[in-house]
Amino acid sequence: MLSQIEASLDQLSRSERKVAEFVLADASKVLSMSIARVAQEANVSEPTVNRFCRTFAASGFPDFKLKLAQSLASGPTLTTAMVSEDDAMPDIFSKLTDKAIRSVQDLKASIDVPTLERAVDLFCQARQVAFFGMGASGSVARDAQHKFFRFNVPVVAYEDGLMQRMHAAAMKTGDLAVVISHTGRTRAMVEAATFAREAGASVLALTRSDTPLARVATLTVPVDVDENTDLYIPMMSRLMQLLVLDVLVTGVAQKRGGDFQPHLARIKQSLDGTRLPD
Repeated sequence: MLSQIEASLDQLSRSERKVAEFVLADASKVLSMSIARVAQEANVSEPTVNRFCRTFAASGFPDFKLKLAQSLASGPTLTTAMVSEDDAMPDIFSKLTDKAIRSVQDLKASIDVPTLERAVDLFCQARQVAFFGMGASGSVARDAQHKFFRFNVPVVAYEDGLMQRMHAAAMKTGDLAVVISHTGRTRAMVEAATFAREAGASVLALTRSDTPLARVATLTVPVDVDENTDLYIPMMSRLMQLLVLDVLVTGVAQKRGGDFQPHLARIKQSLDGTRLPD
């Protein structure tokens, strides 16, 4: 329930958003409150509270409280409140770590394992791999290049939109473009994915479900993380993208089998002389 409310913040009216933010700030407190008290605390009318409840498939405020209680009982009690300008460091630390934990739980519950297996197959079959990312997702693309080059497949990572377009246009059947975007609506990323598909390459998207990028891709691993990026840089979406890529790189290593382990060990051993002794 809390994840649904947070995901819908941008779609709510201004008055209903006040109710949502009040619920997110202290959901357990709402369970013991009357509709009049919630309306007063959120500075809205009682009909607004009822409209808010019906938005989330509740017949009214009592039914909403019941669904909210069931949601809280189904998992650990974690705050989903956004960081505010009055928060001290203990509040910031608590909110962000709680948000990270909840994001991992939501990702685990939402991702389809067969989709991950199909993504692993795309990597294993690829003649070469290109990772595309911009902004915060650009650092994720570079991290992916660092991980996947170990599999004896040519791997590149581009953050520049023009380089992405040119490389995508030069791709061929058997190549794989991995396009990473939290919003899935960045024009340059969608156009690069389109160029890659038109060139015959496969496109794996790490993005939110039902976005322009997801609709262009050959396969989408949905990373449906909601966060407020109006003031703050993307944080949780970047962490979840990294987690998905860690799962995929581990899956590729497993798929390659035990015969591939000596190759990975040689790469690791090449670093032995680069560290100072304890």
